[in-house]
Amino acid sequence: MLKEEFLAILACPACHSKLVQHREWLLCQNDECRRKYPIRRDIPVMLIPEGDKYRDIAPEDLPDPNQ
Repeated sequence: MLKEEFLAILACPACHSKLVQHREWLLCQNDECRRKYPIRRDIPVMLIPEGDKYRDIAPEDLPDPNQ
């Protein structure tokens, strides 16, 4: 789990919207963007191509990014 102070300063690199943490994922709160960024070994992978891979997957269906 990321610290609240760190999470508060993170923004989606594609649209600059707020991110929220869901398990081991950071979810963009912009309904048009919908990117989801994995957190691998406590490090957020904030690359737009990585977020693109999971745009159409529901948060509850996201895989464990550490496997």
